[in-house]
Amino acid sequence: MGADGSKNSKQYTGSEEQSNTSGWRGFLSTMGISLPAALCRVNPLRIGSHRMICDKEPFIPEHLLCSVPSPEKLRMEWSLPSFINMFLPEFPHRQVPGHEHFQITGYIAKGSFGPILKVKDKSKQKTYAVKVIPKSEILRLGVLEQSKEEVIVQRQVRHPFVHDLQDCWQTQRHIYIMCDYCSTGDLYTYWVMIGQFGEGVVKVFAAELGSALGFLHDCGIIHRDVKMENVLLTDQGHLRLADFGLSRRLERGGRAFTICGTIQYMAPEVLSGGPYNHAADWWSLGILLFALATGKFPVSPELDHCSMLRRVRGFPYEMPKNFSPPFALLLTELLCKTPARRLRTLDRFKRQTFFHGTPFDSHLLQKTPMELILKLKNRPDRPAKARRGLTQEPFPNFDCDLLLHSPCTPTAPDLSPSLANMERVEALMQSHVPQDDASKREVFV
Repeated sequence: MGADGSKNSKQYTGSEEQSNTSGWRGFLSTMGISLPAALCRVNPLRIGSHRMICDKEPFIPEHLLCSVPSPEKLRMEWSLPSFINMFLPEFPHRQVPGHEHFQITGYIAKGSFGPILKVKDKSKQKTYAVKVIPKSEILRLGVLEQSKEEVIVQRQVRHPFVHDLQDCWQTQRHIYIMCDYCSTGDLYTYWVMIGQFGEGVVKVFAAELGSALGFLHDCGIIHRDVKMENVLLTDQGHLRLADFGLSRRLERGGRAFTICGTIQYMAPEVLSGGPYNHAADWWSLGILLFALATGKFPVSPELDHCSMLRRVRGFPYEMPKNFSPPFALLLTELLCKTPARRLRTLDRFKRQTFFHGTPFDSHLLQKTPMELILKLKNRPDRPAKARRGLTQEPFPNFDCDLLLHSPCTPTAPDLSPSLANMERVEALMQSHVPQDDASKREVFV
């Protein structure tokens, strides 16, 4: 849920298994049924830089209808939403909650495939973050398995420094992933505000994030997108690792090959196409800690992973002279270019001299509020920094009852849209996303 409007969309053009790109068409072929590619893209409608699928009954060829005894039953049972429901069993099928249940109170960020919304559950009087993903994008980009993997992984993990999944479901055209809402925002916002953090603050952040990574790796999960934007902050300023959209299950000794993540955080073995393992997450942590302490990344991002790989392989990763020796040693071990020699376990991480006297117990780490974060949270410029250039009113020149923050005089007790308006809300949000920023480029090839 830490995706934001300051970054590019993840570019999906492949997967580890290479067999998922055909989705449900491949499944049908194993049953002797062949359907044309046109069924995957029924009446594509251009909206900004995104392609959506209109809500129309999919075309089914006559020869296919004639080949079965009951064409009408086939048309009813094998319409496009039914296909997708079959292949997304992890998401219960539900009707979209209306005004009586949910109220959209804000727009948090632009996610990888759609908006992330701030939603209030009226019955529980609690606020959540809801990621909305169009099924058309899942099919178009061939990321069916990855979409399922995200919720499978999050259902497995419960940890004080990992963002909790609360619920997920699907409707005809979208899947929804609902997590806890962190009102303090993400770490990237505060880094932009302050420029750089002192080693004392970095030490707490490192202990919390290292604990989260160690836990995930022990559970057989690799995150693959550790970065400041995916680190959310609690009301007391402590961390929650979020956004498992690129994560996958990978047991100890397993190997992955997909080039994915955010380019300036990617380990050399990931940039080269693998094989790689959990050690890649520890490299990303090292880049994050270096940036927190210096205010800049050790290597500026390139436009593609090949150019970035050349830069990373040739860069010495020398530590600034103002770093304390223990901190410099920690980063040197995290940013070792050889994965087998890299600091890559929580046990070795905790034994670093830099953490001498630092408890790794989650209750003790969170016992003291992060005063610097709480002070920055109250600064007047924080909302603007958190928006990353997105307008406060993402729906100008649109009907007042669909505005998230309406400048109009209220004529009804609730002017926020219900989730039933999601298709129109999403199209509008996608048309108001700022231009790509190469410094936060994400790739998945």
